[in-house]
Formats: sequence, structure tokens, C-alpha cells
Amino acid sequence: MIEHLPIDKKNRPVIGITVGDINGIGLEVILKALSHKRMLDICIPVIYGSSKVVSYHKNIVALDEISFYGQRNAERLHYDKINVVNCWQENVNITLGKPTDQGGKYAHISLENAVRDLKTGLIDALVTAPIHKKSMQLAGFTHVGHTEYLTQELNATNSLMLLASDRLRVALVTSHIPLHEVATSITKEHIIEKLRIFDDALRMDFGLERPNIAVLGLNPHAGEEGMLGHEEEKIIRPAVVECKKRGMMVFGPYAADGFFGSGQFNKFDGILAMYHDQGLIPFKALTFGSGVNFTAGLSAIRTSPDHGTAFDLAGKNEADPSSFLHAIFMAIDLHRNRKEYQELKRGAVRRVETEMEAVEGDG
Repeated sequence: MIEHLPIDKKNRPVIGITVGDINGIGLEVILKALSHKRMLDICIPVIYGSSKVVSYHKNIVALDEISFYGQRNAERLHYDKINVVNCWQENVNITLGKPTDQGGKYAHISLENAVRDLKTGLIDALVTAPIHKKSMQLAGFTHVGHTEYLTQELNATNSLMLLASDRLRVALVTSHIPLHEVATSITKEHIIEKLRIFDDALRMDFGLERPNIAVLGLNPHAGEEGMLGHEEEKIIRPAVVECKKRGMMVFGPYAADGFFGSGQFNKFDGILAMYHDQGLIPFKALTFGSGVNFTAGLSAIRTSPDHGTAFDLAGKNEADPSSFLHAIFMAIDLHRNRKEYQELKRGAVRRVETEMEAVEGDG
């Protein structure tokens, strides 16, 4: 369980926030989340967008107590206000509740600017508001989503979509692909790599010393010993066995329905699902809006809420900010955990080097 510990105000992390699709609920949940009474005590928020667009959505949510500080870039921030980096100056046509090329264009601009500053260290972690895939395609965005874009931009060989709450962590072997492609996309090597990233993330980012991970089967009843499919025996189980040989505490494959229905999921630190809906349906049903999407395996921390643009709610001031608020909290916690892990690791390396030098000196 992640604990939201007190943070020294002088050492608050800088949290970059992308606006997502300006026609959706992104800025509504951003502003509602940032109105939390302790927000400026625990982080320095930086919205990548436009003061004009932020003001437009601020009028919708009617949060007069929120003030923000417009900036040309993130090099000089106001440490006790919400900062807005103006990524564009022109007026924007906002069409609430509809996917448009403009919505995709400015979501992309916001993301590009935030990722640039993430790579250079001007921000410590990134929280992304929802984008709409059709809007992004209309604007010429060639990636499936945030995860694929960030994996490329941060030069990662692989990444892992991980949904997390205080009580449950579910990761996916395959994510945004059609269901009919899932079986052919699952290989032993692919599962092993996802489990490696998952195990590393649970140790480094969630602070678990010896995490135990459950692996779900692909077919009903986990294949029923080959009667309902062979992926479990030919691909998934051999991957689990190999990971155990490498020192990971990995178990399975389990039949997904019984695993969640019986409450067995409570016994594990993490659960690896084979495909999108197998993992996300039970996760969302069990976490009640407190879930967060975390991209594991990257050199930087990125989180997002576990919901989409919700065009049907856009402009109505009815969107629940809980998931976005948890995404900010989790970004802060994961950044701190990873920093502490890396410092401990560097300290251990220095101790070993010192001991080796002492032995060589005695010789």
C-alpha cells in the first residue's frame, strides 16, 4: 500500500500535467484535483496548455479560489501557485463533447512539451489527462496512445501498462490491440519480459522487497488442461517456470473468473493479465474510481487516471476528479520511492567499492 507521507515543502516534486483532449473532462478533473487543500504543500503543479483554455474550463467548474500563474516555459516556476506553461498563444475552438482534429492537435502539443521537460529534468514526474484516439488520429498522431508514445520518446525497449490502487495492482501482457490478435501476440518471451518489468516496478517504485505475482491464464478455466486451449501449457506456464528460476516469486496460470470471484487476488502484490479487458474490468469494478494507470519500465514516472475523455460529461461540471487526484498522489509517491531506491542502490555500490579497495590495500 502506498502511503502519502508528509513532504518537506522545500523539496516538493515538480509534477507536469498535460491537458489531454480539451473537448473532454480533462481540465475539469485537473482543476478539481488541484483545488485539494494540501496540493501546494506536497508538489509544484505545472499544467502544459494555455492560460486561455484553462480559464475557459475554470469558468465551467466555478472554482473561484483557484489561481494560476502563466509561464512561457518551466524554467522559472512559481512555487506556491499552479503554473500554466503556455504551449500555444492562439485562440482555440473548443467543441465540448466531440472528437475533433483541434482536440487532438492541442493534446499532442501539450504532451510534446511536457515530455520534452520530463526528459531534461525540468519536471520530476508526469500526469497525463485523457486523450481520444480518434481526435489524435485526425491530428496526425501516429501512436496508439500515451504508453506507446512515451516508450518511444524515453528510449525504452519495452514498457508495461500497470493499473494500481491501494489494494490492487494489475498489469497487462497485451494492451491496445483487437481481441482476435491477443492469442498470436502472446509468447513465452513476451510474458517473461513483462514479468521482469513488473517485478522491477514493484520493488523500485512500490517499495516491495519480495513481491509475489499471480499470472492469469488466457482461456476459460485456464485451458482446462488443454481441453479449452493450449496457451497455458505451451506458453504461459513455461514462462512462469522460467521466471521462478530467475528468482521471481511468480505463480499461475490461474483461471481469471475464479481468481477474482473467490477473492484470491488479495493474496498477491501484483496480477499479470493476458489482455486489456481481462485485467481492467475486474480492476475497475473493485477499485471504485480510485485506480491509476502507471507506465512501468520507463526512465521517468508517468501516471494517468483510469478513465477516458468522457465526452458525455464534458462541460456539465459532473466529472469525478477522484482518479486524477489519486494519479497525482501516486506520481508523487512513486517518484519518492524510486529516488530512495536508487539512492540505496548507489550507497550499496559505494560500500562494495570501498570494501574492495580496503581488501586490495591490505594485499
